[in-house]
Amino acid sequence: MRGESANPLIGDSPAMADLKTEIARVARSDAKVLITGESGSGKELVAQAVHAGSPRGHRDFIAVNCAGLPETLLESELFGHVRGSFTGAYRDKLGKLELANGGAVFLDEIGEMTLRMQGLLLRFLETGELQKVGSDQVLGRVNVRVIAATNRNLREMIGQGTFREDLFYRLNVIHLVVPPLRERREDIAGLAQHFLHQFTRDGAAVPREFTTEALDALVSHNWPGNVRELANVVERLAVTSANPTIDLNELPLEVRARQTVGVRPKRDRRRTVADDLYQRLVNERESFWSVVYPLYMQRDITRSNVRDIVRKGLEEARGNYKIVARLFNLEPSDYKRFLNFLRKHDCQLPFKEYRQ
Repeated sequence: MRGESANPLIGDSPAMADLKTEIARVARSDAKVLITGESGSGKELVAQAVHAGSPRGHRDFIAVNCAGLPETLLESELFGHVRGSFTGAYRDKLGKLELANGGAVFLDEIGEMTLRMQGLLLRFLETGELQKVGSDQVLGRVNVRVIAATNRNLREMIGQGTFREDLFYRLNVIHLVVPPLRERREDIAGLAQHFLHQFTRDGAAVPREFTTEALDALVSHNWPGNVRELANVVERLAVTSANPTIDLNELPLEVRARQTVGVRPKRDRRRTVADDLYQRLVNERESFWSVVYPLYMQRDITRSNVRDIVRKGLEEARGNYKIVARLFNLEPSDYKRFLNFLRKHDCQLPFKEYRQ
């Protein structure tokens, strides 16, 4: 496959060897591909590798997140719309399927599509015909390779009546499974170094490498959020560390606490609401204003929950509230508003206790 060994995000571990062989084989065909694996494991990277090695590799690869848009907007995103078809449709718009003509479309989180959208996609896969939102006629056909991905069990969804069996078989011509990061630990050190170089290449950040102890801890961690979680951790380290070499003590607490390879995370401590919300902030890159603030204002979570989230942020940022705001994905202009909110609701903790 073209460039397969040059992509450090695919990895060279034994667990990835069979997958890379499959990628090379699949790339030569034009068949539809279904990629499954845990969230954050790198399914889009595999889809890009399939496309890059295919005869269509010089044409567009367009990704669409099926979970990121409500049904009506997703239909417009895929098929396009005509002027006046809905409020805000001031002009005709080309859909992603039309824009990718001759290339490939990557449908991420395909399991989140509504049944109606599944029906529209199935018809397109069967005919290649495009009918834009607001149009009463087919406007033409396109030739697009469809690569889909999901972290859900589509066979279970079929049994539950939430995913169409006929669409599943249309998409599942070739099935690629991406192993979770904990099953390819040989890739972790290389991935961590790659991300660190990526996040510091503009010269704005100080760190340039990890100590051996830090890398050992990274390799030992189970990474429930997979490659995406590793990338987020390394980005935070690039932002927060003032040293040219990142040592063990600078790693997040949950990474430092685990250094036994192959051991699953302990489950004797029940996850709290604060744990889940904090993970959404730092791993899923959601904003404090959209995740924590509305729940607190609607009294779905307590002051204690918010204080726990802030405490976790201060531990990570070593007492620096500006870094906490960055971890919580706030704009610089929101910093004062963030502090005012914490003060007003008695959620601001003394930062000095977390300085190291």
